[in-house]
Amino acid sequence: MMTAPIPANEAERIQALRELLILDTPPEERFDRIVEFAAEEFGVPIALISLVDDNRQWFKARFGLAVCETDRQSSFCGHAIHVSEVTVVPDATQDPRFADNPMVLGPPNIRFYAGAPLEIRPGIRVGTLCLIDRRRRTLDDTDLAILMSLRDVVVSELLGKDAESSP
Repeated sequence: MMTAPIPANEAERIQALRELLILDTPPEERFDRIVEFAAEEFGVPIALISLVDDNRQWFKARFGLAVCETDRQSSFCGHAIHVSEVTVVPDATQDPRFADNPMVLGPPNIRFYAGAPLEIRPGIRVGTLCLIDRRRRTLDDTDLAILMSLRDVVVSELLGKDAESSP
């Protein structure tokens, strides 16, 4: 399993994440509705709002997954926060970063992953809105646009901004 490298701006990224004052807070309907919609829209069994902390990824909202966090080393989202575009893994069993990942080899048996990074300011990505499936799949341009729009709503909610006023 390839552990995701630590971003060059990790200290600033973690500080920005902590300043959101959202880690370990109770579930909130505004975030839960987004992951429920995403799961339904994309027909996936799992959708998450994942925040990548020092040693873990913590799920602010989750649909289809019982646990509220996993270790950062095995997280797909730890890889996805390195880029501003959506990270798409059509078949995790064929991707050298994830083929021997415990979450691929065992429950939840991830095959497909798409993570849209939550960029709260330029270069500062604190987590992802992600889709997970137990079967191989891809996303077309329309799917990517929808996922990015949903990601923008999550970022607006995290920052306490109106979705209309965000960049």
